[in-house]
Amino acid sequence: MIGRTISRIIIEGRADRDTSGGMIIHTRLNDSTAVCIRTVRKDDEQRLTQGIAKLSTESRYLRFFSGMRQPPQHVIDALLDVDGHDHIAWGAIASDEPGQPALGVVHAFRDADDPGQAEFSVTVIDEYQGRGIARLLSTVLLLDCRREDLEKLTVHILPENRAAILLAKSLGADHVHRESGVTIFDIEIEPALASLREVSDVPGIADVFAAFEAGEG
Repeated sequence: MIGRTISRIIIEGRADRDTSGGMIIHTRLNDSTAVCIRTVRKDDEQRLTQGIAKLSTESRYLRFFSGMRQPPQHVIDALLDVDGHDHIAWGAIASDEPGQPALGVVHAFRDADDPGQAEFSVTVIDEYQGRGIARLLSTVLLLDCRREDLEKLTVHILPENRAAILLAKSLGADHVHRESGVTIFDIEIEPALASLREVSDVPGIADVFAAFEAGEG
């Protein structure tokens, strides 16, 4: 079951076949910016490092718990080492911008001791925060995690990261405990997806659900 993919492409609500065999979802942000959402690949290293460099010092600190301009290479390598089962990762790319830069990325790393659980993180570059990308990427990730038999996500958030806490709570997160100054939340996948299906202020979420439902049909 490792790395299962769905060969569909959704463009503005229309389902077509993707000859590459992977799922790509073409949709728009809340401000009508065109984006495509697809799985992260090893050849995305330049996109990933450029995206991290675009983050403000505060955003890098909130994501990596460090303000350094770039994480060490072994961290970059781990973020790109995606197999679609033990490590699931999707990125949002600006479809109409030169070079199609990355706007955000979401990851789930399966827990080796509890295979039904994974650690969740989502990052959006500062310029595009507040446009619905975090919820779009969360929806894609949760649907893919469910398909890969995950039931629960954990997320580690610094107490000052109010936006991440609000996102986690909107997904039904339960506060588990605090460890070394970091707040840990649990997110049950099925209830989180049910809440996302009811979201009306991020129109692209409907395209995400449609893409997965078309692939499973």
